[in-house]
Amino acid sequence: MTDTLLHASPQPLEKEGDGYFRKGCNPLAQTGRSKLQNQRAALNQQILKAVRMRTGAENLLKATTNQKVREQVRLELSFVNSDLQMLKEELEGLNISVGVYQSTEETFTIPLIPLGLKETKDVDFSVVLKDFILEHYSEDGYLYEDEIADLMDLRQACRTPSRDEAGVELLMSYFIQLGFVESRFFSPTRQMGILFTWYDSLTGVPVSQQNLLLEKASILFNIGALYTQIGTRCNRQVQAGLESAVDAFQRAAGVLNYLKETFTHTPSYDMSPAMLSVLVKMMLAQAQESVFEKLCLPGLRNEFFMLVKVAQEAAKVGEVYQQLHAAMSQAPVKENIPYSWASLACVKAHHYGALAHYFVATLLIDHQLKPGADEDHQEKCLSQLYEHMPEGLTPLATLKNAHQRRQLGKSHLRRAIAHHEESVREVSLCKKLRNIEVLQEVLSVAHQRSRLKYTQHQEDDDLLNLIDAPNIISKTEQEVEIILPQFSKVTVMDFFQKLGPLSVFSANKRWTPPRSIRFIAEEGDLGFTLRGNSPVQVHFLDPYCSAALAGAKEGDYIVSIKNVDCKWLTVSEVMKLLKSFGEDDIEMKVVSLLDSTSSMHNKCATYSVGMQKTYSMICLAIDDDDDDDKTDKTKKISKKLSFLSWGTNKNRQKSASTLCLPSVGVARPQVKKKLPSPFSVLNSDSSLY
Repeated sequence: MTDTLLHASPQPLEKEGDGYFRKGCNPLAQTGRSKLQNQRAALNQQILKAVRMRTGAENLLKATTNQKVREQVRLELSFVNSDLQMLKEELEGLNISVGVYQSTEETFTIPLIPLGLKETKDVDFSVVLKDFILEHYSEDGYLYEDEIADLMDLRQACRTPSRDEAGVELLMSYFIQLGFVESRFFSPTRQMGILFTWYDSLTGVPVSQQNLLLEKASILFNIGALYTQIGTRCNRQVQAGLESAVDAFQRAAGVLNYLKETFTHTPSYDMSPAMLSVLVKMMLAQAQESVFEKLCLPGLRNEFFMLVKVAQEAAKVGEVYQQLHAAMSQAPVKENIPYSWASLACVKAHHYGALAHYFVATLLIDHQLKPGADEDHQEKCLSQLYEHMPEGLTPLATLKNAHQRRQLGKSHLRRAIAHHEESVREVSLCKKLRNIEVLQEVLSVAHQRSRLKYTQHQEDDDLLNLIDAPNIISKTEQEVEIILPQFSKVTVMDFFQKLGPLSVFSANKRWTPPRSIRFIAEEGDLGFTLRGNSPVQVHFLDPYCSAALAGAKEGDYIVSIKNVDCKWLTVSEVMKLLKSFGEDDIEMKVVSLLDSTSSMHNKCATYSVGMQKTYSMICLAIDDDDDDDKTDKTKKISKKLSFLSWGTNKNRQKSASTLCLPSVGVARPQVKKKLPSPFSVLNSDSSLY
């Protein structure tokens, strides 16, 4: 049973008893996929327990010198390793539960492989973000309780996305929102004390880091995984369903490739560059397989040129699966890729290779060159079908000689039968594949069809036929390619836009606490002009005007006037507000930047499979010899840490690099406009994990 029990598409916020769920998320649907994901979560917990026990036993073995204790520990280690191996095999069984993810329509097609979603633990942002807002932005963190709750609700919804475009948009929204959160709260010079834990989707081993990039990379992986589940769910018995499957697998490959190129040093093995490269190949191979099925869907005409086309398409699918199997067999991927996936790739490589030889055999045996036929066209097609003809044969002579055509056709049938037998043997060696009945049926029918055709044309002197069928050149009319994620099409509102424009009010910049300036406009003259646009700056300040004497400085940002928030107001709007007071006292709050330029930094990182390594940050400070006092104040402020950051002193060597978003235009809180995605202008070099 698959997603047939899924509720109707919810509204953006729909009441359900005492709670609600977002559009693209339905945690209440008890589908086969959700049950499978729950089993995955339970297995992850058991694997975590076993890993901890093994680590403790290994540490005890290193520490003790008592022989009896060492023997006892070795015995316990053997039991723990055995249990861990059984748990990982059970997890592999969930990864190959392809039937759960397939279309609900009854189909006679080879199943496709989806990726399971990565599981995570709950994260509480509230205390840490409130503390940072108070310390860094000098605002009451409790005024942002609703925004923090929205962020946590969005993260919780992303744990159970629906298997459709709404679910993908939900995950993309959270990914983009993380970009805003990173710029607002995650400074490159300190850690926030928020621990993110994600489980490896292939091994079940957890990875925990105080690094928002682990969160972002894991969400990207789940976007790609969700696309694979959408692709496998498509109805492959109709043209539209196959086109959707091709598109979904290409998008999955694009997301996983973007993850590989952007987050190059991830501590989770399922997101390592080597593994992601293999997963990208697997998605493109399944997209190419869907292209072949789309060609065959209307039915194959037993016509010469049509058979040439189909044979080369089948050869293309067999070729990409052969390359995929070779990649899966290489270290270090071989140790962690599910054995059943590698076996299925090998099965499909032989199966589609067999189909290619069968179609070529059919066009050679069933179609004789008749008078009036297009000899030149057939000769050209046959010559382009092979890299080179068998020794002693030429394309035109073979087309005209019925005996040669039949002998060459039967040699292709023998190769087809050999491929079929190899695919059946490969299935028999894998326990997981033996349990997939539809796979066995498809392979059996194709095998019997090739044997039947060979039997119909078998002759006594076939043993004397020494012609070896040449390899078939692969060719496709639709070359599949990766489709990069289009984050710019997803509009997201920054939850924390009340803090001010991101170009100024970010974690990378520091400023003085808001200062209250009381002054009057003498004879309608403010004594300064304004510049900039959201927020507005004081410019051309008269040092003897009322505002300057009250403490205003050149370059100050105006954050409020008479309790009216001005962070998002334009120059004309702020000027209009100031002029409205006439000769009355004006109370204006301003802040001054402590850093004249935003900090620039380079990042370097090391990576080791299965282990978290040190991430170092080199911050390049731009010194100003004429502003020593300002520099000293900056240093003093940077030392002021909240009580939530005390523990970070122990992990200074593990400080992680962060992704700096560029300045983006954001809507004013009053008009509730949505923000464009900041990732359309991201520099991929700045996002190295």
